[in-house]
Amino acid sequence: MTAWLDPVVVAARRTPIGTAGHAFKAVPVDALAAPVLAAVAGDLAAGGGPGVDDVVLGNCMGPGGNMARVAALRAGLGDAVPGLTVDRQCGSGLAAVLVAAQAVRSGDMECVIAGGAESASTAPVRAHRGGSPYERAPFAPEGHPDPDMGEAAEALGAARGVSRERQDSYAAASHAKAVAARAAGRFAAEIVPVGGHDQDQRPRPLRPASLARLPAAFVAGGAVTAGNCSPNSDGAAAVAVVPERLRDGRPGLRLVAGAVVGCDPALPGWGPVPAVRRLLARTGTDLERVAAVEIVEAFAAQTLAVTDALGLDPLGADAGRVCADGGAIALGHPWGASGAVVVTRLFTRLVRAGAPRGTLGLATAAVGGGLGVAALFEVV
Repeated sequence: MTAWLDPVVVAARRTPIGTAGHAFKAVPVDALAAPVLAAVAGDLAAGGGPGVDDVVLGNCMGPGGNMARVAALRAGLGDAVPGLTVDRQCGSGLAAVLVAAQAVRSGDMECVIAGGAESASTAPVRAHRGGSPYERAPFAPEGHPDPDMGEAAEALGAARGVSRERQDSYAAASHAKAVAARAAGRFAAEIVPVGGHDQDQRPRPLRPASLARLPAAFVAGGAVTAGNCSPNSDGAAAVAVVPERLRDGRPGLRLVAGAVVGCDPALPGWGPVPAVRRLLARTGTDLERVAAVEIVEAFAAQTLAVTDALGLDPLGADAGRVCADGGAIALGHPWGASGAVVVTRLFTRLVRAGAPRGTLGLATAAVGGGLGVAALFEVV
C-alpha cells in the first residue's frame, strides 16, 4: 500500500541530447536546464498540481554559483524557489531525484523538481591558482586508485571477461533501438525543444563490422573504442516529485527505495552491482519482477559487466527490458543529467505507455571514484 508521504514522480521531461561541440555548443548549462524546468512546472500546473518548493539539479563540470538556482530563475519559477546543486558525478541526476524524494517523504516539501544538466561544450577550463590547467578534479585522494573512466572501463571489461565483439554488438544494438524509438515517436512526449532542436543528435545505424575496425581509445590493444562508449554530451532532464497525498489520481512512478553505495575506486563501473543488490535486498524484490531497467550506458564494457553480474542478458532475452529504446551510447552522456535521463525514460516506458499499476522499473548509474546509485520505482 502507498502512504500519504510516499514520493511519486508525476512529470518528466528532457532536452534533446547533443554531442559536445555541436547542436548546443553555445548554450550554457542553466539555459539547457531552464526550458526543462519550465516544461515540468507547466505539466504540474496543467494537472492542478502544487507549486514548486525547490529545484535540485545534478551537475559535474559547470561554472558553479548554484546552477540550480540560476536555472530556476531563468525558468521563471519565481524568487521564492531556492535551488540546490548536487555532485555525485555521473550519478548526479539520479542522486538529485533521491534527494528530492527524501525532502518530500519527510514532509518538509510538497513539490520538488529534480534532475540534472550538463554542458560539456561550455564547461569552464579548470586551472590551479597560478595557471596550471587540469582536465578533471580527483575522484579519490593520493594513495587510492584514481583512473580515468575509459581506462577504468577497460579494466572492468577485462576483469569480467567482456569481449570486444560483445561490446561492439551492444553498441550497435543501443543505436538500433534508439533509431527505432525515434522513428516511432517514443521520445517525442518527453523532449523539450531547445534552440530549434527537437531530436537527439547522435543515434544512427551502425554495423558491428564497422565498429570492429575502430582502434582502441584508451588502452593500447584494448577493447573500448570511440564506437562502443558514450560521447561527451550536452543536455538536461528533470522530474516533478510530489507526495502521494497530492498526486490527485495522476499516474506516476512511486519511488519504492533508493540506494547509494561505494565500491573499489579502481573499478568504478562496478558500482551499480552492489547498489542494485542492496536495493533489491532491502525491498525484498526479485529482479525478475522488474519490467524495465535503465542503466546509464557510459561504456558497453561497463554495462555488460554489470548486467552479467545481475543475471541480465541485454543482447538476448532481456533486450526488451534493459534500455529498450537505447541508452547513453546511442543518445549521449551529459554527465550530470544522465541519471535523470534514465528516470525520464522509465516514465515514458511505463507511465506514458500505460503500464499496469504495480509494474516495477529500475534506474541505476556508475560513478567515478567508485560509487553506484540505484532507484526502484512502481507505477501508481
